[in-house]
Amino acid sequence: MPVKGWIEVDEVYCKGCGLCISVCPQDVLELDEERLTSKGYHPVKLAREGCTGCAVCVLVCPDVAISVYREAVHKAASMLT
Repeated sequence: MPVKGWIEVDEVYCKGCGLCISVCPQDVLELDEERLTSKGYHPVKLAREGCTGCAVCVLVCPDVAISVYREAVHKAASMLT
């Protein structure tokens, strides 16, 4: 089962540069063309499922506008009989 992740974008800092979109290995980010930030930029958004929480987008964001979260994976303990 693949790991599930998601992002949150702080629109105060996001200037819609698109660097995070270009490096996303899952190709799940895009600019939100229907919204503008208070500074007039289209912020990035999670466009579809498939984010694994790899955090590559965070590493390239020059404005530290992205937070990444990853669903905790709980492995079942194997039973010895």
